[in-house]
Amino acid sequence: MKILIADDHSLVREAISSFLQAEGAFDVTEVDSLEAALQAVRQGPGGFDLVLLDYDMPGMDGLKGLGQMREAVPGRPVAILTGTTSAALARQALDSGACGFLPKTLSARALAAAIHLMQAGGVFVPYDLMKTTAAAPGGNLTQREAEVLSGLRQGKSNKEIARDLDLQEVTIKLHVKTLCRKLGARNRTQAALMAVTAS
Repeated sequence: MKILIADDHSLVREAISSFLQAEGAFDVTEVDSLEAALQAVRQGPGGFDLVLLDYDMPGMDGLKGLGQMREAVPGRPVAILTGTTSAALARQALDSGACGFLPKTLSARALAAAIHLMQAGGVFVPYDLMKTTAAAPGGNLTQREAEVLSGLRQGKSNKEIARDLDLQEVTIKLHVKTLCRKLGARNRTQAALMAVTAS
């Protein structure tokens, strides 16, 4: 998988690059500005499978840089990499077309999992940020929903979760559907991944 990382902090850029290359499945190109990133996508033969843009680097001008990159790589996933984590910014990034919002504090394993998810067409936002976003009345997870999410995080089937909680399997299916809506996840797998990367 060919990945472009654009970040003006060389230590951060190199650390992420080394994490990904250690995974063995990633071919990483590093640049230090939006302008250099745009040049790289125009010159790279075959293009990149995923572009990671630092929110605060030169040339970005907030999320305007995201729009420029999305125009330069139509149909390819572009994600925001940031040290500035807030639910509002995450929502703005997704509304602007980002396929993910990646805090620089993510572990190497979580980062690799998030990249695989985004490259496959999914959208990634850490569970703790989505929990903050869902802080409106009625938006928080109920105790039962939290228990079901815990089961998903452990890789259990609906049937196994139903048995553990002494509930009907159809009830668990309803809880999973509600969880996905509250977390902004497309399916149970993405909901589980969001929970794992937050833990």
